[in-house]
Amino acid sequence: MKGREAFQELDYRAVFGTMAKWVAEIDEAARVPELVARARNTAVTGRPGPVVLALPEDMLTAATDALPVTGAAAIAEPHPDPAAVARARGMLADARRPLILYGGSSWSAQGSVALQGFAEGSDIPVVAAFRYQERFDNHSPSFCGEAGVAMAPHVRDLIAGADTILAIETRFGENVTGGYELLSVPEPAQALIHVHGSDRELGKVYRPALGIHAGPNAFAIALAAAGAVPGDGREGWRGAARQAYEAGFVLPDLPSPVDMGHVMAHLRAVLPEDAIVTNGAGNFAVWPGRFLKFAPGQRHLAPQSGAMGYGLPAAIAARLEHPGRLVLCFAGDGDFQMTLSELATAAQAGAQPVVPVLNNGIYGTIRAHQERSYPGRVSGTTMSVNPDFAALARAYGFHAERVERTEDFAAAFERARASASGAVLDLAISPEALSPRATLSQMRAAGEAKATGG
Repeated sequence: MKGREAFQELDYRAVFGTMAKWVAEIDEAARVPELVARARNTAVTGRPGPVVLALPEDMLTAATDALPVTGAAAIAEPHPDPAAVARARGMLADARRPLILYGGSSWSAQGSVALQGFAEGSDIPVVAAFRYQERFDNHSPSFCGEAGVAMAPHVRDLIAGADTILAIETRFGENVTGGYELLSVPEPAQALIHVHGSDRELGKVYRPALGIHAGPNAFAIALAAAGAVPGDGREGWRGAARQAYEAGFVLPDLPSPVDMGHVMAHLRAVLPEDAIVTNGAGNFAVWPGRFLKFAPGQRHLAPQSGAMGYGLPAAIAARLEHPGRLVLCFAGDGDFQMTLSELATAAQAGAQPVVPVLNNGIYGTIRAHQERSYPGRVSGTTMSVNPDFAALARAYGFHAERVERTEDFAAAFERARASASGAVLDLAISPEALSPRATLSQMRAAGEAKATGG
């Protein structure tokens, strides 16, 4: 039937070719073990990413005596050339304003500890690429923030003002580079040392002064083993950046029934050391992304693609994998309605997270773009009729509450955390609290003024 537009027929290679690392269609049942094994290896090596295998209907009933592949192939992480490690270390030693910029999902605990030890011993500031904060201990004196959406001014200054950048497992996307303004394309003013487990990432956007094809853990361990570099003559470069990072947690009172600044301060104090935090996409994602401090045992699962509705399915998967850990899913009211029917999946699987819903009645990010580019011409971004999220969650078997005041959040969160059925907390947020008039930079500036008595 191929090519006749049979029921649900797609050209899978054409549909998924630009989104996946590899796309294949299985046309012979005997090749299922071979292609599945290749798909897995492709997905987890180099720059990890999705692989698509199309399975035609006749393959579901075809017989074969081919044996399944058991277990996963042991593929070693690429190791760096010792001479390259020595050269990278020398470049960092000679720098007056060095910066470490890390990203990627392939970090091990050993690799993260090695990088932290080197950074602290060398007095070098460390910045996370978008959504990778939890791969480095945020309580470390070297951690100075995240290069991502609504990038903090001090992080922009760090990247733009660095004379040498060690970028480990980072792909230089739009968010990390401030729209490609912080580093000149194709040859940045900063001396760039780019380390990546995929050779295809080296020189793809920026021509590095030194490109090293190596996995992040192997490189970090080798760099730490070579020893820290002296930090003489840097005139408080790292200390000033860390101070600016800490100042960003001091916020003014926000014009909202539930003040998220106070909520996040409470969560920073009470979240367990193994908590898993998820979120979808929207202005609300600034709160978990920027106002939590992730410890080594905590995880943050969040989309880099701006995918609304991601947080709840991710939280359910996390609860299935780690049933004994607290899973906290941040959602906006628009974001939550993309996938809230998955509350039924969570209840059926016994994998219920705790879901604070920041309910402000607008599609915040889209509204922000409208007000910035077309002031006075907003369209389709006000949600004047939202469901009763608490009643809806109770219908799915969840514990649920509507929280109308900041001072009621702490007790409501403890009840939610103690509930065996999971929980949804519907937080009353004013539109102004998450609008362009209360952007992260404005909140941060107001917080710094408050901290200094201004």
